[in-house]
Amino acid sequence: MVSDADIIARGEWYPPHSSGSVPARLLSRGGRLLAVTEEDVALSDSAAGGVSFTPRVGSIPRRAIFADGSIFESGENDAIDAFLGGGGRSGWVHRLEEFHPRIFVFAVAVVLLAVAIYRYALPALVEVAIFVTPPVVSEAMSRGALNTLDATALSPSHLTVARQAEIAGRFNQVAASADGGANRYVLNFRDGGLIGPNAFALPDGNIVITDQLIELADGDDEMITGVLAHELGHVEYKHSLRQLYRAAGVAGLVMLIAGDVGSGVEDILTQGGGLLALSYSRSAEAEADRRSVELMRKAGLDPVAIARFFDLLETKLGDHSGTSMLSTHPGTPDRKQAILDYNETLQRN
Repeated sequence: MVSDADIIARGEWYPPHSSGSVPARLLSRGGRLLAVTEEDVALSDSAAGGVSFTPRVGSIPRRAIFADGSIFESGENDAIDAFLGGGGRSGWVHRLEEFHPRIFVFAVAVVLLAVAIYRYALPALVEVAIFVTPPVVSEAMSRGALNTLDATALSPSHLTVARQAEIAGRFNQVAASADGGANRYVLNFRDGGLIGPNAFALPDGNIVITDQLIELADGDDEMITGVLAHELGHVEYKHSLRQLYRAAGVAGLVMLIAGDVGSGVEDILTQGGGLLALSYSRSAEAEADRRSVELMRKAGLDPVAIARFFDLLETKLGDHSGTSMLSTHPGTPDRKQAILDYNETLQRN
């Protein structure tokens, strides 16, 4: 008969090289370990030193492996630990799992690593990506973005052909001094619909201006040209590509840490990519503002004409906040003054 004092744990016994199992008990008797059925039929018998136990990892069932290759498996980990002497043979993975402060330290380390990648590695990789991007990729991104906008938010312009020609003539005048010359850039007129008064640049040099912005200007064509010169600056400095690759890099970083969260990177690099590229940082906006001043000066036009655009936003649209009504062009109360100051610096030099 088997006494309760003999029983170490209850579980399943597997014959050597077999996945078939039978209910069994693991016994300790006279320095030997035995696996027996519920009817006390011996299944395996070995000296205690000839049986190896797998390390404990959380609540995963543990195995006692007999010398003949048979296996006794049980989820009664505490009972097996007690038999082995208080868990002295439990695995380091289990001890790490039980020691929760180490898990916290590991989580903090992951966060710090992600921050370091975002702060230092990502910007460097973005610059490399921009450097190796062929023109055909920029063209594909821009074409996809413009097609998406035309299908969802924009519609054909209602401006007359003559009015479009007037604006395009001044645009070509400033574009002649931009990188690549006027032939590199294409001005597209659209009815902005819900987007309203806006202008934005796509990575390949396509620039879109809405009827609503032209109407808002109320005949101030130099101000319109100053806004378009600002968009030329975005193209020259590759702000759209930089923003796009940064967005893709952030999505990739999230997927690296959190696992597969969907087709985020694929979406960014295809139809939605150009749309993400339309939102710029404040430093990029300031850089494009200064380029507008430079291009307007070279074209013999009012170099601070774009500053009047911010006056217009305040007087006609009541935009006195720190962010502009143009979601793709975050504003700041200091932008107008920065433009005036930069023009004065150029005049002194």
